[in-house]
Amino acid sequence: MTSASFHPASGPARRTVVAAAGAAGLAAALTACGGSDDDASSESATGGENAGAGGALAATADIPEGGGKVFADQKIVVTQPTAGEFKAFSAVCTHQGCAVKDVSDGVINCPCHNSKFSITDGSVQGGPAPKPLPAVQITVSGDSIRPA
Repeated sequence: MTSASFHPASGPARRTVVAAAGAAGLAAALTACGGSDDDASSESATGGENAGAGGALAATADIPEGGGKVFADQKIVVTQPTAGEFKAFSAVCTHQGCAVKDVSDGVINCPCHNSKFSITDGSVQGGPAPKPLPAVQITVSGDSIRPA
């Protein structure tokens, strides 16, 4: 064998170790910002996996009046500011891209740095977020809410 041959006793290359450490750090950072994917409250029984394929995101009865629900897999938060009025916004915080986690007391909450957004228009109500949550188009037909 020549000196350029692989030597199993020499261990992994420095690049392999550095790349693996970087990937592990990225995974940890994404988990910290995005929350858990297995959060049962983030999916509707009528939407779930099918929403991306044109299926229903939620039933209108799933969205509480004066509140809302986060659909983490679709990165959408749907709110019902007043009876029968449904709004949708991006579930990605405009501060540092964390996923918003829940809706309570008339605001959409981001857990990373405590930004708060209006359920009516997505405007910033508190925290460091510099811009409102962008609106997302939805269609309400009967008792079904679908992405537009």
